[in-house]
Amino acid sequence: METRSPSSSSPSHRQDHHHQCSSPPRLSPNTGTGTATTTGTGTRAMKKKKKLSNGSKRGVVASGLIIVSLLHHLRRRRLLHPLFSAVSACVLLLFAASSLPIINHNHFYFSAGNAVEVGSVSETAFTVPASGGSLVRDLWASKLSKLYRGCSNASDRFARADVKTHPNRYLLIATSGGLNQQRTGITDAVVAAYILNATLVVPKLDQKSFWKDTSNFSEIFDVDQFISFLSKDVKIIKELPSNGGKALNTYTMRVPRKCNPKCYESRVLPVLNKKHAVQLTKFDYRLSNKLNAGLQKLRCRVNYHALKFTDSILEMGEKLVQKMRMKSDHFIALHLRFEPDMLAFSGCYYGGGEKERAELGAIRKRWKTLHASNPDKGRRHGRCPLTPEEVGLMLRALGFGSDAHLYVASGEVYGGEETLAPLKALFPNYHSKETIASKEELAPFSSFSSRMAALDFIVCDDSDVFVTNNNGNMARMLAGRRRYFGHKPTIRPNAKKLYRLFLNRNNMTWEEFASRVRTDQIGFMGEPNEVRPGRGEFHENPTSCICEKSKAKAREVFIPHSRNKSGKEDSTNNDTGDVTDDQLMEDDSDMDYAENAIRIQERGLPNETDSDPNILLKPEQPELEEELFSD
Repeated sequence: METRSPSSSSPSHRQDHHHQCSSPPRLSPNTGTGTATTTGTGTRAMKKKKKLSNGSKRGVVASGLIIVSLLHHLRRRRLLHPLFSAVSACVLLLFAASSLPIINHNHFYFSAGNAVEVGSVSETAFTVPASGGSLVRDLWASKLSKLYRGCSNASDRFARADVKTHPNRYLLIATSGGLNQQRTGITDAVVAAYILNATLVVPKLDQKSFWKDTSNFSEIFDVDQFISFLSKDVKIIKELPSNGGKALNTYTMRVPRKCNPKCYESRVLPVLNKKHAVQLTKFDYRLSNKLNAGLQKLRCRVNYHALKFTDSILEMGEKLVQKMRMKSDHFIALHLRFEPDMLAFSGCYYGGGEKERAELGAIRKRWKTLHASNPDKGRRHGRCPLTPEEVGLMLRALGFGSDAHLYVASGEVYGGEETLAPLKALFPNYHSKETIASKEELAPFSSFSSRMAALDFIVCDDSDVFVTNNNGNMARMLAGRRRYFGHKPTIRPNAKKLYRLFLNRNNMTWEEFASRVRTDQIGFMGEPNEVRPGRGEFHENPTSCICEKSKAKAREVFIPHSRNKSGKEDSTNNDTGDVTDDQLMEDDSDMDYAENAIRIQERGLPNETDSDPNILLKPEQPELEEELFSD
């Protein structure tokens, strides 16, 4: 997902303290080196305690003064013995004090960076430690990752481009969305050209969507690397050739989402044979997960080897990585997708009252086909991004202490510093590209959202641990890439289970909370084989391109993780694996909220912009716009 977002006014005060989802408590920013404690009403509790305490003292003093005055009056009239009067005064004072209401608090306040408990413990104290605790497992690596490697070389049976490419078929692609959504379209465009035996024209990047980035393909990616690396698989040219000095007429059409090879052969191929040059528009997720192993490996060759950022982007990205390495041997990269557009698209609610509803509701109107939301239902089903505070608590529970360095890839966070304060309190070593690089260094990139997103992509890719609070395109792309290049830890929140845990966290001890987080996160940590083959979106779980390191698989040739300019690894091996039964079944349960909405809305078949009586297509149905949500 893109990390830049339009500016939006931030709620300076939370108006609705009854969070429909989970009432995230605030955290004092002074807890970076001590013990942090979260309470939903910490500040108000302090004021209330002080007020009641002062009132109690004034009541005792007033009662005492009245009693002493009465006793003094009686003594002056010689009605009481001095000793008896003194004893009586003490007894009456004790009685007055005991008659006052007993105040029982279980709130915490912060003093010099340490949590201090006030009153009795009638409720469970939720105290967040500064240390992540000592765990048996290695937080920064996976031992099992040594047993697997990426393998995407073509088999001997995979037909070569010089043999199969038809001389008069040209496929053009118009991508859609932000950088990572367009990356999926570029990857699938190569496979579509292979299926159609067509020559691919270098795809056009989306310059008109919400992101308004005017960059073309060659300004983001190394176009020569893209063409040369894939030359054995698909013939790729930079521009459509002319026909007798005249440009070929391009026929524009669109294919359904999740279109499989037979779909392309029945829908696009007849048009391509007749028109010779076809452009597929809004090309994102237009290729099914149901592909054989050969085509899946082609996807991996495109995504992990052919698509290389330009040298200027790579150099700046690697400079950012080096700056982080100078600060710490290990660091976490967090894709904190908590910008206004993301929250508006999700339809979730975060306790900001009518101000939040009005602000996000106005943004939500940009998607004409977006249906009404149910915030509570979305939260229960794990469709709402975690708040920055919730991400911080999850990381602490998993074992990362306050000394860990955190690189945050994000646009303008909704709520600004007020929203970020709890996360920064938990992880004071908080960094971003804007804090570790100068304005001068970022100047060549700062006016282009895709180039800025590319810098974050590089840092997140090279981080020791990558964390995301959503399941969008950037998260999926990086999850799959990190699996392919060594299964580096990639943490996806199990939001469906964590929802109830965050909701009830003030009713349990920290130890119980942390234990349950670690249990709920099993299967969401980027470990090998944690997702069954064929489940989920292929770019996130490229199982066809992951091989076990064993003698039986010795013939597999591992393509090393390289960003050199040539990138001319050998692309022939003896892999002949076919698609599994699991891969033949598309698993809708693992699709995210946006894709389910798309699938529900797209019941019809799209048609081309130019009518052709020889091509029978049903009227196009409205599609869910994804530009803001996707990256």
